[in-house]
Amino acid sequence: MTTVLFSHGQESGPWGTKIRAMAELARGLGCTADSIDYQGIADPTERVAKCVQVCAGVDDRIVLVGSSMGGHVATAAASRVGAVGLFVLAPAYFMEGYEQLTPEPPAIPIEIVHGWHDDVVPVENSIRYARRCSATLHLVDGDHRLAGNIEEINEYLGHFLEKVLR
Repeated sequence: MTTVLFSHGQESGPWGTKIRAMAELARGLGCTADSIDYQGIADPTERVAKCVQVCAGVDDRIVLVGSSMGGHVATAAASRVGAVGLFVLAPAYFMEGYEQLTPEPPAIPIEIVHGWHDDVVPVENSIRYARRCSATLHLVDGDHRLAGNIEEINEYLGHFLEKVLR
């Protein structure tokens, strides 16, 4: 069995619209799906520690999915928890003043979805990261929240999970 664990962004919660839609898709593919609640934890390092702690209690293959800061958190935790896949949306990589916090790419399948019109995390940051680790990169006609791209995101996530689950 495979568990898909979601990490939400700085300003959102564990069961927002995108995560609910992605969790439903994951469950439809036979995965267990859960979302970690980081509300009240602003420090990315503390969020990574919480992700690692939660994953330690999962006796299953793990796919990490994260959005914005949650993408950073999922990436930073992936190697430490033995994740088999990483799927991130508008990940907070190479943020100005915090470039050194950008985690090294884990040696697992990675897919990134980023909106061309993101005014929070520059799309160039995901292009740079994807180039660095040869990740699959999907650039979509969306903004940081990617709220209008949920169907497209689920299409990419579905293909990604099918690959990882083989």
